[in-house]
Amino acid sequence: MGIVLVIVSIVAAYLLGSIPSSVWYGIGYFGIDVRKQGSGNAGATNTFRVLGKRAGTIVMLIDVLKGWTATCLASMLFYMSEIGETELLVYKILFGIVAIIGHIFPVFVNFKGGKGIATLLGMVLAIHPELALVCITIFILTLIASQYVSLSSILATLAFPVLSWLGVFGHPEPLLIVFGFTMFILVVLTHKKNIIRLMNGNENRVNVFARSKSSHRH
Repeated sequence: MGIVLVIVSIVAAYLLGSIPSSVWYGIGYFGIDVRKQGSGNAGATNTFRVLGKRAGTIVMLIDVLKGWTATCLASMLFYMSEIGETELLVYKILFGIVAIIGHIFPVFVNFKGGKGIATLLGMVLAIHPELALVCITIFILTLIASQYVSLSSILATLAFPVLSWLGVFGHPEPLLIVFGFTMFILVVLTHKKNIIRLMNGNENRVNVFARSKSSHRH
């Protein structure tokens, strides 16, 4: 196996994850740094809050694409015969996690990024599309019912390892289950402040049916 190609892929996955889409898009298109408004978080949720639905959707899709592309680097190595089929899932998880780390700690903006939910979604879409779609459905239904993005993210992330463990889409894959619960713990840790606000009843709500803000473009 070409260790050099694997190392290059790991670096590429991190750099993909590090792309600060909310910061670059906000500053480049609107002249607004989302880190200085709203929650101060450099993620899609705060972009929705500060710049409106269109900007938030674009940033979210870019973040999803980052995770999907990084994870698919493993498929590229597989088709190049650098890794075997038995190693494919391991490398998909490795590259996807590296991309999420890049999103949370991006080299391009002083290692202060978002919480990695959209990038995690892209990773899961590349690993198990059917299960990812179920998690997306759970996220949307929870968001409509509660208007809490944080709660929706936590429940959707938890659904992945639980559904994997229950074997909803075939024989349970131990590695996916361990990965899923590890990601759930990571999401809980990155949402500590949100969880405290949820418990105190003062978490920010998002009205998914509200009209989008008018353009801030300069």
